[in-house]
Amino acid sequence: MSRTLRAVMIILLVASCGQRGGPPPSNLDNACSIIEQRPNYLRAFSATERRWGVPVHVQMATIHQESSFRSDARTPFRWTLGVIPMGRQSSAFGYSQALDGTWDEYRRETRRFGARRDDIFDATDFMGWYMTQSNRRLGIPLNDTRNQYLAYHEGRTGFARGTYNSKPWLLRVADRVEDRSRMYEAQLRACNGRGFGVF
Repeated sequence: MSRTLRAVMIILLVASCGQRGGPPPSNLDNACSIIEQRPNYLRAFSATERRWGVPVHVQMATIHQESSFRSDARTPFRWTLGVIPMGRQSSAFGYSQALDGTWDEYRRETRRFGARRDDIFDATDFMGWYMTQSNRRLGIPLNDTRNQYLAYHEGRTGFARGTYNSKPWLLRVADRVEDRSRMYEAQLRACNGRGFGVF
């Protein structure tokens, strides 16, 4: 094998180890732009809506808040004495920022053992599964972005206990997620006329 061919193969291998989902879309404030740039996102959101009933705009607003559409998103490091890294704040990873334990539960219950948090199809399916469980156990409608987000962030037990009520910052975040969901919904209706087939 020639050196040039070997070098090209090494470069391709290294490149494939990079960000699985690629960089996030450039305009996260425009739902039409997001799905124009990443048509596979719309396929994933639509598949999740068909399977679990969670509207596309609810999924999009939640992913925006959780990871800004970055497939490899992680929580920040914790530091001791300001210089010694002590691990990440949590095990949350990927588009949906699913925790290790919750992700494992999802894979067991859905029998999707090969699912990956940095894959948009798996991440949205996880979100649909989780929100459907919140609907069944807590009675939160699937289109209630604010309360679905609070249950998603706090966990269903935390939501049932009302832990979010002692976190004014989280209530503000949930309001922003709901506002973004409404914005995305209106934008998706507008771009549906351009042949996207969202609704």
